[in-house]
Amino acid sequence: MPLTRLLTALALICLPLAATAEPGALQVELNKTEEIESGGCRAFFLFRNQTGKSFEGFEMSLAILDGNGVIDRLLSIDAAPLPVQRTTLKLFEIPEIACSNISEILLHDITSCQPQNEEQMDCFPILELGSRAAAPLVK
Repeated sequence: MPLTRLLTALALICLPLAATAEPGALQVELNKTEEIESGGCRAFFLFRNQTGKSFEGFEMSLAILDGNGVIDRLLSIDAAPLPVQRTTLKLFEIPEIACSNISEILLHDITSCQPQNEEQMDCFPILELGSRAAAPLVK
């Protein structure tokens, strides 16, 4: 077998292995919201970590838009730790705004994305957002 054919065959064999080495997604879902007695809103987030990495640091800055689509406030939430191949539930309170008055939650920034025993990384490319609540969660 000529060397060129051998290299081509080897490349075709290795191609599926390289494709499976790609990292999976880190899914963030706003699962539901509920009113709290103090007049605020409790948000239930599900984090599905299919990345192949555990995260010891994961903080998001969220812009909360009111019923008129105007930014009401920025809210920083710390969701760490996020174990690999697990779904994690995190609850966060959004004070002084009713759930029914939240028209949208915008992921403004990821202030920390720290895989365990690794340097900080840019999580935006692996992030998938979704919402089952009335307010959408968007990038």
